[in-house]
Amino acid sequence: MALIELDDVRRTFTVRAKTGRLRREKREVRAVDGLTFTVEAGECVGYIGPNGAGKSTTIKMLTGILVPTAGRLRVAGVDPARERVALARRIGVVFGQRTTLWWDLPLRDSYELARRLYRIPDHRYRANLERCVDLLDLGALLDTPVRQLSLGQRMRGDLAAALLHDPRVLYLDEPTIGLDVVSKGKVREFLREVNRERGTTVLLTTHDLTDIEQLCDRVMVIDHGRVVYDGGLEGLHAVGDSERTLVVDLAGTHPPIEVPGARVVRVEGPRQWLAFPAQQSAAPVVAAVAARYPLVDLSVREPAIEDVIARMYAEVAIG
Repeated sequence: MALIELDDVRRTFTVRAKTGRLRREKREVRAVDGLTFTVEAGECVGYIGPNGAGKSTTIKMLTGILVPTAGRLRVAGVDPARERVALARRIGVVFGQRTTLWWDLPLRDSYELARRLYRIPDHRYRANLERCVDLLDLGALLDTPVRQLSLGQRMRGDLAAALLHDPRVLYLDEPTIGLDVVSKGKVREFLREVNRERGTTVLLTTHDLTDIEQLCDRVMVIDHGRVVYDGGLEGLHAVGDSERTLVVDLAGTHPPIEVPGARVVRVEGPRQWLAFPAQQSAAPVVAAVAARYPLVDLSVREPAIEDVIARMYAEVAIG
């Protein structure tokens, strides 16, 4: 069942640009230009792209904040712009740069206000709060005013608040921005649990592509308001023509290794780096190296998705 449906959705804005001392010219900007895709129940989808690509505009339309200029959009069975109250009970939203918590109140009081706002039954509220507090390690923070929380603590608090009413869809905008390594780990583990155990559908926008690698099975890349890629991480590497790296430690210094399907890109003493297509299995290359050279150790390094997407953008711009 598709929980999110977009059919040829467009959103344009009119901006005024200065063309002279006293003159201004109207110009139409297409922030979203004919988006068509669906997200099924239980999916965790990475929605990524450069600044100005149309990600935030899409999220605002999905939450009912903006109305599409054209096209059809449905979330959890309702029209976001026309049925915002009904939609609010079915979605959760977390923005990394903003908080939905009450700044001067203890965390516990913010959750109590959320309970009343969403009219969550007492037994359901207690069960959800206990689960979130346990998974996000919030027990010692419940009586702390939100303004005294660190960024990582506040982010975990916002995640709990967004899930108290059991939303069917969770929108996350930069949920790990500015967090330390430990806090990022806790947030990612919690999101995996929510998606896997509760079946909550997650749409994640982020510039931290490690979030995508660790959480999402599907990736949509958007550029200039259009989807330029929709598929798995492996397919993303294939489209971006990316390469994996085989790091080989030999028993001694040797001339550059020569094996089918790979090329040497770097040599430092007994250590050599061989590049081969990311979609290709490493097994034939490893077997060839082991058969022909005095192998001591080796490891395979995956390509950085940042580089893959950068190449994809470059190809779109050229095309």
